[in-house]
Amino acid sequence: MRILLSWLRECVDVPGTPEAVAKTMSVRGFAVEGIEPVGDGDAVLDFEITANRPDAMSVVGMAREVATAYGLALTSAAGSGHSADPDTARPKADAAASDIDIVLESPELCPRYVGAVADVTVAPSPAWMQARLQAAGIRPISNIVDITNYVLLELGQPMHAFDLATLTGRQIRIRTARPGEALKTLDGQARTLTPEMLVIADAERAGAVAGVMGGADTEVTGATKTIVFESAYFNPLSVRRTSKKLGLKTEASMRFERGADPNLPLLAMTRALALLEEIGAGRARGPILDRYPNRRKPASLRLRRGKILGLLGVAIPDATVTRILEGLDFRLTPDAEGWQVTVPTRRVDVVREVDLIEEIARHHGLDQLPSTFPALHAAPPPADPRLARARQLRAVMTAAGFFEAVTFGFVAVDAAATFAADGDLVPIANPLSENFAVLRPSSLPGLMAAVAHNRRREQRDIRLFEIGNRFSRSGGERRALACAWTGAGSPEHWEGGARDVDFFDIKAIALRVAQAMRVDAVVEPHREAWLAPGRAAALVAGGVRIGVFGQLAPAVAGRHGLSEAEAVYVMEIDLDAAERAGAGADLTVAPLPRFPSVTRDISILVDETLAAAAVRTTIEAAAPPTLVRIREFDRYQGKGIPEGKISLSLRLTYRSPERTLTDADVQSAMDAVLTALRAQHDAVQR
Repeated sequence: MRILLSWLRECVDVPGTPEAVAKTMSVRGFAVEGIEPVGDGDAVLDFEITANRPDAMSVVGMAREVATAYGLALTSAAGSGHSADPDTARPKADAAASDIDIVLESPELCPRYVGAVADVTVAPSPAWMQARLQAAGIRPISNIVDITNYVLLELGQPMHAFDLATLTGRQIRIRTARPGEALKTLDGQARTLTPEMLVIADAERAGAVAGVMGGADTEVTGATKTIVFESAYFNPLSVRRTSKKLGLKTEASMRFERGADPNLPLLAMTRALALLEEIGAGRARGPILDRYPNRRKPASLRLRRGKILGLLGVAIPDATVTRILEGLDFRLTPDAEGWQVTVPTRRVDVVREVDLIEEIARHHGLDQLPSTFPALHAAPPPADPRLARARQLRAVMTAAGFFEAVTFGFVAVDAAATFAADGDLVPIANPLSENFAVLRPSSLPGLMAAVAHNRRREQRDIRLFEIGNRFSRSGGERRALACAWTGAGSPEHWEGGARDVDFFDIKAIALRVAQAMRVDAVVEPHREAWLAPGRAAALVAGGVRIGVFGQLAPAVAGRHGLSEAEAVYVMEIDLDAAERAGAGADLTVAPLPRFPSVTRDISILVDETLAAAAVRTTIEAAAPPTLVRIREFDRYQGKGIPEGKISLSLRLTYRSPERTLTDADVQSAMDAVLTALRAQHDAVQR
């Protein structure tokens, strides 16, 4: 919001330099983005107004804040006719009936509409008015249009002017657009309207998009002799939706969609008519018409001294509370515990007692509040255990060399369709673009985009993971851990270069995650359309699949901007399912072993299609409790090995917590293991 300092000083006699004013207001929530000197000691202050403060998007609104900050009263520039507390005296008008009929068809979308007719002579506006508009970044057009923009800047009320001669039936109807109705707006664009959009129309056609922009067919030109001034209050949600759907953002829509003041349109109309006479641009004809069927009453809030003390940690004197709130135009009625406060309708951001306390804190000075711990009247609720679990998994993944990524929860339909059926996707009703059309059914599309982004920047070794939510119609919202790995599977070493990542690397990560979540999981063969056949597996716990991992199918990698010749390994684990699977597992701590271990190696011939996990399961079932570790260390297939067979070598480690094992103990265990392998897998010891 760009404001000329001299214009602001017509509202409040603020002392000091522009820099001093900027510093004072910045500590009260209005940062100044820039100060632009314009000569004669004057300057343009560019205030940053947050979206919740549409009341401050005007000279008078900021003057009210400045006056409260400095403990001053709002003033009028004597005899100026364009003062900051504007002269709203009603200009004399003919007693004849109005030349225009206003019909309010949609009071829910337009609760208030004020209109007035005036005879005008269109010409350039005075130099002082043009200078103030230009300082605020608005291009002067003509005296009539400039008056509407001047009132917009001064009071914060958007206005519009129609050429009365262009209105069929001399009628204004505030209604919703008809299906397929078209309108050429003032920017020269032909726009097709939809039935949920509010328009300002005459007896036959639309003449403006309500709260957004006027129409070219009814605009004021040099030939205009009679105008209709419009000053209204429009439903913020309606204006926001219309502005977004049309891709049209204006100074008017920015104020209406954030919440204008429903009690300001009449004040703005009288101000505009006063300016019309002051600059010699015309004179009102007939009465002001005010359609306001359901008047909005100001809200009333309770403000307690004890609540102020409890939130701010310091007692604020009653006189200070009264000065601050009355300076901001709140009305206070004292009671035993504090005040009953009437909130001005312009303050759409003040809806609770804490909002009033925030206003007190802003102008009392946040730097004046002591640093104290708040009083605790009850024990804080326990933290969500999922937060601790997420921290633990982040530690596991970063220890494995992965970097955390945070990607969008919205993805394109094409990217999502790879990981879910079309009927299972959750569409966005109002997507920002086609790239954000559906909620992600998996975290992998975002990770694939991140991997492709890094590969385009010559990064070869990429390890990314993400913990986040995924969405589907069938499963709803579920948390998942996903990761992607491409490039080196191990660091370079002087004995040889780094090897590429393979299936067993991503398998180790999946098992490490399961271990961290205390899930007794096994790996089983699995087929997934987006994983390469033969290089995919599932992580299963208690008969429930909790995750999948493997190499991304080359065709899928290509569709996500990656090279089909480059192996990308991915994993996704359903954290909700994994937590249920590990819910009954207790974390136990065992002392370091006191007795030595004994190792035995065996090599067996088995079918090449036999999974190593099946061999492990057989050994674990047949061996005594003294078996503490099984490790496969060699797999051979070739010369000396029958067709369809492989040689599998395993190292078994035995240890007893009570005594040192004898050779007889170990041999007995080995005999039991070999007997079971022969019986269940036709294994032959080599």
